This record gives sequence, structure tokens and C-alpha cells, in this order.
Amino acid sequence: MTSNADLIRQFYAAFGRRDHQAMAACYAPDATFRDPVFGELAGWRIGAMWRMLCERATDLVLTADHIVADADTGSAHWEARYTFSATGRPVHNAIEASFRFTGAKIIRHDDRFDLYRWSRQALGLKGVLLGWSPPVQNAIRSQAGRGLDSFIRKNGLGPS
Repeated sequence: MTSNADLIRQFYAAFGRRDHQAMAACYAPDATFRDPVFGELAGWRIGAMWRMLCERATDLVLTADHIVADADTGSAHWEARYTFSATGRPVHNAIEASFRFTGAKIIRHDDRFDLYRWSRQALGLKGVLLGWSPPVQNAIRSQAGRGLDSFIRKNGLGPS
């Protein structure tokens, strides 16, 4: 039987390979996910998000460490280095992840990172000057949501 810490390791190893199918297989069908950019996602939309990010990540370098888990909860620190496709700017994002598990699957996944720090890197001067502001952070979230919805439509994704 795979431990929950092993499940987290498998998830990040798959992410490092940009294997969205293996990542999605780590989640329970009714899982939920939350981060500062995409907000709250549920079920199959989590896998769609990872697929979109994996397919767009041409130069992703990912590390994950401090992985700990017990029967119910887990956590990890992970870092992603990549080029933000919309601006061509390099990003180094440091993320703290927390997990809840059920039936050897992830049922809840929360990623926490500093959206202002991310926006300064990804957006350049606009991010430096305005990335702290709620209107700009809301615009980032709206654009991410529209991008995911468009990706889902273009690829014919949906509940299976």
C-alpha cells in the first residue's frame, strides 16, 4: 500500500515530467483544490488545470521537499521555475501545499504563495507597481479562470 507521503512524491514527480494524467490520478473524483490564482476548483476541473499548465510549461523546473503526511493530512514545499507564457518573463514561485486524503487519494489540496511576489515576476513593472492591489489580483484571477474555461472548450474536456 502506498503511503500518503509517497502519493505526494508521485504527484510532484509526475508534475516534473509534465504528466497531467498521472497528476490527476492522484485525486479523488470529488476532490477540491485552491490557490491564489485559480481560486477554488473541484473534480475534473482540477485535472483540466494541471493539463493546461503542463502543456504550456515548456521550460518548467520543479522541486518538491519537506514532504510529510499521516493517514489524514500532509504538506509539502515546492518551487517552480518557468517562463510565464503571456509575458515571456521568468518566474520562480515558492509554494506551500497542504493536503487531505481519503482512500489513498487527495481529497483536498491547497497551494499558498505570495500573489504579489508572483505578479512582480510574471508581469514586470505593472506587477511591481500594482500587483498588490485587489483590482489587479482580481484581474489575474479572472484571466486565469477565462483561460482555463477556454482551454476546456478547445480540448473538449468535461466530466467523464
